[in-house]
Amino acid sequence: MPARSRTTEPLYRIKADLFKCLAHPTRIQVLEVLAAAGDDGASVTRLLEVTGCEASQLSQHLAVLRRTRVVTSSRTGNAVDYWLAEPLVAELLVVARAFLLAGLRPGSEQLRAARELPPLPGASPQAVLDAIAARA
Repeated sequence: MPARSRTTEPLYRIKADLFKCLAHPTRIQVLEVLAAAGDDGASVTRLLEVTGCEASQLSQHLAVLRRTRVVTSSRTGNAVDYWLAEPLVAELLVVARAFLLAGLRPGSEQLRAARELPPLPGASPQAVLDAIAARA
């Protein structure tokens, strides 16, 4: 039997690959930095500063994100800049944050820490939570 090509894989397998790609705190942090940067993108230097990773570690994380087509990059000389490949990735981050906030106990240390995270562009987690509450 011939191997399945990427285009014929079931959608659930492709989704699983996406979620595996997102299954590391550093990659989530990188994506949030890129979401906040918008069309300006972020340089590898900036991503190194924010994440505190070694260059080789960050390179591996960025390779995973590129392989799953979540980010794109552009090289100018020695400088490499990254962007979200699709604005929907930023929305996914907002929804994920709202989902996590909804599950935290009021007054918990995690909730306080989550509210101190930098804002993501687009809908705020609170707006998503309010929309969910309005439907209930």
